[in-house]
Amino acid sequence: MNREVTLNVLEQPLVPCSFDPLTGFFRDGCCKTNAEDAGSHLICAIVTNDFLQFSLARGNNLITPVPQYQFPGLIAGDQWCLCINRWLEALEANCAPLVKLESTNIKALEKVSLSLLEQYSSES
Repeated sequence: MNREVTLNVLEQPLVPCSFDPLTGFFRDGCCKTNAEDAGSHLICAIVTNDFLQFSLARGNNLITPVPQYQFPGLIAGDQWCLCINRWLEALEANCAPLVKLESTNIKALEKVSLSLLEQYSSES
């Protein structure tokens, strides 16, 4: 069994993003990824109404519950593992949500700089 520790963007062990609502590609509360995760759910974001409306307009409804997938629907203030490209699109549209650095996967640094993520840190 692979016991490799997943790191965050601070090069420390990845801290869970959210258990309520239960997030992550693997629905384990963490922004972990693998080759099957086509969307790269790497960013632990604190969603806002602006972001939720932006995502809805882009065809990804994160608001409406989908019980068959144990998805409760998100409200402002929820923490959620976002696809890196959606976060970058939201950044361009001036509605990128804040990020929890300790819960954001180090693989996010392949597409976005740590300094940019730090500007959107929820701890700032």
